[in-house]
Amino acid sequence: MALLMEPGSEPLTEGEKADLDAIAAIKESAAREYREEGNQFVKKGRKHYPDAVDCYTKAIAQMGALSAPNPDASVLFANRAHVNLLLGNHRRALDDAQQAVRLSPSNLKAHYRAAKAALALDQLPQAASFCRRGLEQDPANEELKKFLAQVEAQQRERDLKRAKVEQAISAAKDLAAAIEKRGLRLGKAAYQELTGVKKPKLDEQGVLHWPVLLLYPEVMSSDFIEDFPETDMFSDHLDLISLESYVILFLIVCT
Repeated sequence: MALLMEPGSEPLTEGEKADLDAIAAIKESAAREYREEGNQFVKKGRKHYPDAVDCYTKAIAQMGALSAPNPDASVLFANRAHVNLLLGNHRRALDDAQQAVRLSPSNLKAHYRAAKAALALDQLPQAASFCRRGLEQDPANEELKKFLAQVEAQQRERDLKRAKVEQAISAAKDLAAAIEKRGLRLGKAAYQELTGVKKPKLDEQGVLHWPVLLLYPEVMSSDFIEDFPETDMFSDHLDLISLESYVILFLIVCT
């Protein structure tokens, strides 16, 4: 593994080249040892995960500058991403997995772990993107295909909920505008134990529909008309009211 050197600092003698190669070999050997030690810590269970992260970090440090593709370093970043996922450090896991993908686009585990971290961070489009990029490397990868399907299902559900919310907000604004246009003022909600949560609504023709409650205090009785268009007359709804209530209403109106 060659060391990255500053421009103009190339070795001038064979001895200097040999020394640098020896240092590089030592660093490469140390990185392998730290990596294996980290793998062993992962196998020991959760309480050893921080030790595994520390080992992978030390191994990465032995790699020096990482500006060019480096499959070995990619594996280390992907391993550290895996442990950070297990620890719930999703932001760190995503950063590590992204580095792993950058250093080796063919590292499918890095793509998968990046997608998992992005999903945990509620970044659905980014999670789907990592899945698709991984599938470009291996279109037959079942793990990535299943995860992509999961992410896309969540995205569709979210889009549907967002559309419903936007539709409800738009309907509420249209209703408020229609009420204001008619110069109407609404008071506080009352008698909800009789009417439930029925609210006025505006139909596609711009007609307001009201829930109407008729109270007969003399006999402690009431009638509720759920849908009373503003274009209707009371007489249009009398046939829906019980005979007893009709007689009571008639007496009240006549007295």
